[in-house]
Amino acid sequence: MRLVQLSRHNIAFPSPEGALREPNGLLALGGDLSPARLLMAYQRGIFPWFSPGDPILWWSPDPRAVLWPAQFHVSRSMKRFHAKSPYRVTLNHAFGQVIEGCAEDRHEGTWITRDIITAYHQLHELGYAHSIEVWDGGELVGGMYGVAQGTLFCGESMFSRAANASKSALLVFCQEFAHRGGQLMDCQVLNEHTASLGAVEISRRHYIEHLDNCRQEKLPRDFWVPRTLFLPNA
Repeated sequence: MRLVQLSRHNIAFPSPEGALREPNGLLALGGDLSPARLLMAYQRGIFPWFSPGDPILWWSPDPRAVLWPAQFHVSRSMKRFHAKSPYRVTLNHAFGQVIEGCAEDRHEGTWITRDIITAYHQLHELGYAHSIEVWDGGELVGGMYGVAQGTLFCGESMFSRAANASKSALLVFCQEFAHRGGQLMDCQVLNEHTASLGAVEISRRHYIEHLDNCRQEKLPRDFWVPRTLFLPNA
């Protein structure tokens, strides 16, 4: 296995099966962040992740962390909070503010460069990248964004500026996503936070099988239309 250098003139990727074992899932470097290349990557179970000043790095880890939306784990404390939640949750109302919020978050932001922000803005304008926003009155206090692949949603990052804001985004989205036919959420790599919410690990091979199947399916045509998903005390 060896790290592949991508050409800026060809958007093709090598097989994810050729990714390195250490660091886990590193497949290639270089290329660019054009919409065509990003979409090709997501279609093959690959995503970009790199630090400022480094070359673009492309990953496809094995195992892969996923979350079945209907199995999202809601703790007792979160159930109590959500029952009296002060937050309004919307879909695709403020993509730019959400990705900027993720970039500013000290835990999530080190890899969200200006180039990443520009690239995912382009995917949003093309209808592939989407945001979930959490509002306290008129203030954005949390949210998440990711890339849709049929009935699979690839979660990229989330942020929170108030208690349970990012959890509220994920909870409300999972409920709506599952209700309208969503099958699976990609969490990329398992960590303590995603595991506590119900994420599990599956093999890369099984993830790509699910991805291929989900890409052949479609959510209702109006699913990604900007709208309110949850109102407090509603």
